[in-house]
Amino acid sequence: MEHVIRAVRADEWQKVKELRLAAVGDPVASIAFLETVEQAAAKPDEFWQERAAGAAWGVAARQFIAEAADGEWGGTVTVLVEKPGVKGFFGEEIPVTQGHLVGVFVRKEFRGSGLTERLFQAALEWVWELEEPRLERARLFVHSANERAAGFYRKFGFVESGLTIPAEGVEGLEVEMVFTR
Repeated sequence: MEHVIRAVRADEWQKVKELRLAAVGDPVASIAFLETVEQAAAKPDEFWQERAAGAAWGVAARQFIAEAADGEWGGTVTVLVEKPGVKGFFGEEIPVTQGHLVGVFVRKEFRGSGLTERLFQAALEWVWELEEPRLERARLFVHSANERAAGFYRKFGFVESGLTIPAEGVEGLEVEMVFTR
């Protein structure tokens, strides 16, 4: 099934929520998410509406999805823009203006189809096309036990930066990987 890669629209909050619930509930992918299905499902509609609106326009964040002809979303990746002088998600210092790829998820039936590569291409194109702020690099974190994902990121061109952070709620480390042009 062919997918179109595009940014979410603000009015698609219900699909944003459904895909997130699928991601955090996926037994293979759940190690990558720092919340449970119950936590995500308990968030009010306003949370999902704001999340979709914030990821649909502007330069602070952008969520990309892979949409099939029948309207089903097969996967997603979100880019958050981070600037020096603020703390990152794990409390780390942000050294440069950068894009932070989060929420990477592809439904089981589409894994290995090239969909993840297409999502990453769209995300990184957006990162490099931004003019204000101009982003110096892209980064992501991968759990040290998630070798499948780490292997994909390395194949795509990400390299470990040396920054590791203890993972919350599970044993292991969150490993930062970076991509520069």
